[in-house]
Amino acid sequence: MIASVRGEVLEIGLDHVVLEAAGVGYRLNATPATLAGLTRGEEARLYTAMIVREDSMTLFGFADTEARELFALLQTVSGVGPRLAMAVLAVLEPEALRKALAESNIAALTRVPGIGRRGAERMVVELRDKVNLVPVQAGPPGAGPAAMVTPVRDQVVEALIGLGFPIRQAEPAVDAVLTEDPELGTSKALRAALGLLGKNR
Repeated sequence: MIASVRGEVLEIGLDHVVLEAAGVGYRLNATPATLAGLTRGEEARLYTAMIVREDSMTLFGFADTEARELFALLQTVSGVGPRLAMAVLAVLEPEALRKALAESNIAALTRVPGIGRRGAERMVVELRDKVNLVPVQAGPPGAGPAAMVTPVRDQVVEALIGLGFPIRQAEPAVDAVLTEDPELGTSKALRAALGLLGKNR
C-alpha cells in the first residue's frame, strides 16, 4: 500500500498530478482544490489511497489525511465508489461535507453529480455519526489554479468525461459555465460545471 508520495511536481492536469519520487512518476487523481495548491517544478507531498481492480491500479492524492479518510469513509456507503467519492470531495471540501452530513443537508449533497435524494439520505444516515471520528486537519495554504496549456473548455470537458459524464452532458455544462464567466480558471470552471450538472439531474 502506498500511503503518500513526495517529490517534484512534473505535470498538473485538471483531475490529476504527476509527482516524481525516486525516479518514478506517479499519476495521482486529485480534486481541483488539491491541485490548486500545487506548483509545477516544486516539491510536494500528497497522502494517497490506492484502489486495486482486476484491470487497474489507481492512486488518489489528497492534501491531508483528513480528506483521505473521508474519501475512504464515503466508499463505505452502498453505491459509492472511488469516482463518486472524489466527485463528492470536488464539490464539497471536507469542512463543507462534515457540515452537510451533520445538519442532514440533503440539498447540499444532491449538488454532487451522481447523488440523488435517496443516495444523499443514505449518506446522512450512515455517515452522520462516523464523520466526527475522522480527525480534522488543516491543508496547505491554497494557491491559484494551475495554468493549463490547452484551452480551459477542452480541459474541463475532458475531466468531466473522466468522471463518467457523457460528452453530450459535459460540453453544454462547460459552455454554460464559461458563457456566464469567461475568466474562470480550470479549477473553478470544473467545480461550477459539476454544480450545474448536479442541479440538472
